Amino acid sequence: MIDKPKRSCVQWGRDESQVPLMVLHYKEETFWICTEHFPVLIHKPQELTGLLPGAEGLQPADHHD
Repeated sequence: MIDKPKRSCVQWGRDESQVPLMVLHYKEETFWICTEHFPVLIHKPQELTGLLPGAEGLQPADHHD
């Protein structure tokens, strides 16, 4: 995992002075994700592989029409 400043988006590394951040508690750790990348967590979590531990094992949301 890449070292980034505290309270920065796991995807792009932008901090809370640049974008709104949402806190994410996962695997007994705390991460932040910006509102722009929150949909990535829901719909394409595999894109967070290497940035969020275990992201490769997360399943995208199942949407029913």
